[in-house]
Amino acid sequence: MSNVTIFGTGNMGTAIAGIFATAGASVQQLGSSSSDAVTGDVVVLAVPYAALAPIATAYGEQLAGKIVVDITNPLNFETFDSLVVPQGSSAAAELAALLPSSKVLKAFNTNFAATLAGKKVGAVDTAVLIAGDDQDAKATLAGLITAGGVSAVDAGSLSRAHELEALGFLQLTLAAGEKISWTGGFGLIK
Repeated sequence: MSNVTIFGTGNMGTAIAGIFATAGASVQQLGSSSSDAVTGDVVVLAVPYAALAPIATAYGEQLAGKIVVDITNPLNFETFDSLVVPQGSSAAAELAALLPSSKVLKAFNTNFAATLAGKKVGAVDTAVLIAGDDQDAKATLAGLITAGGVSAVDAGSLSRAHELEALGFLQLTLAAGEKISWTGGFGLIK
């Protein structure tokens, strides 16, 4: 059985926890003010972008050697008109620099909680796009996701996180502008 730790108890953290629980994983869910030890071999950061650096600082030693999944979309929530990471970079790349001993992946940022919980985007099965440089880490995460009833797609190296964050940004702005619903989004047809 896999052990997963999820930082975040909001809609996304809860939906992701549900997928992993369905997969048979033991899930530890931590709130933002938690000081508990990390028990998971896979750690999902279902928190706002601004929380990544403080978590990396506080838990860096505990995260060494673990698969760390960044789900953030680093957008400017004041203006909703841009990403706040440098052009060509990503929140995941910044996190990887802060956690050089961890296997950092980007995933879940192009999904809404409702599409993860319902396992559908309209009539299409929900697909989680995964970017990362460690093939074994991506395979482990993909295995958990598919065992939880959701499709997983390898989106390439961690440098692809830049494009995933742009896609997540577009989807969020469309939903905030009421052009799509929070139960909608982008789907993949194979």
